[in-house]
Amino acid sequence: MTLENRLRRRRAAGRKLLMPYVTGGITRTWLDQLRAFVEAGADAVEVGLPFSDPTLDGATIQEATHRALARGATTRGILDDLAGAAADVPLVASTYYNLVLHAGSQRFCAALRDAGVSGLIVPDLPLGESDELAGSAASAGIDLVLLAAPTTPPPRLAQIAERSRGFVYAVSVMGTTGERTTVADSAGALADQLRRSTDRPVMVGFGISTPEHAAHAARSADGVVVGAALMRRVLDGASPYDVGSYLARMRRALDQDLPPGGGRWTRA
Repeated sequence: MTLENRLRRRRAAGRKLLMPYVTGGITRTWLDQLRAFVEAGADAVEVGLPFSDPTLDGATIQEATHRALARGATTRGILDDLAGAAADVPLVASTYYNLVLHAGSQRFCAALRDAGVSGLIVPDLPLGESDELAGSAASAGIDLVLLAAPTTPPPRLAQIAERSRGFVYAVSVMGTTGERTTVADSAGALADQLRRSTDRPVMVGFGISTPEHAAHAARSADGVVVGAALMRRVLDGASPYDVGSYLARMRRALDQDLPPGGGRWTRA
């Protein structure tokens, strides 16, 4: 079953979607983080493939990336780890286009498939240059997820909503990933626009830092992506159990905040 079909089924059951992020190789036992996320109620897990120049990531994910690289993490090693992980939820790889170019898009996507990955996010890939990778991903059974920003013009937004697979990633703010004190109003407006353009799941990311943020963002979106808030805890020495417990609080906030299918965006 494809990533998109899995997410659609969970949404149809009245569930708000939750996708945590882990930097592959950040610790020796990084797969324990992934397993803790699944136990905490994740609907999918995003796995970052470290790249030496993560330009769209903020300080926390950059630190996590550099720590993984310093430990000797490689794309091949991370995928080998995932191949033996037997995760019960879809895995979504995220990385920069340089790594795709280095391997070649067909070879890269085939390696993802063989590792059990069903989705791919490449944040620095322009829409106008995505055809080759989209074709390679489709051939390998990988859903290529596209990103939309608050400043994206409506015609381009419609193109992104049409061409994205798996879900549409709504970037809450212009800027890099990272923890924030509030969820920007622009996130809700963007999610509303996207949901008028497509019935594909729409998930909000960048700055979802607390259970309250997650519940607030999901009032307009179908779910949320949580990265820096979790990786900060890992970097500070939290155990997989502790990080999983924090994610479980987000899961409960999503489940308790709204009835199935309900809600609109409101100002925080």
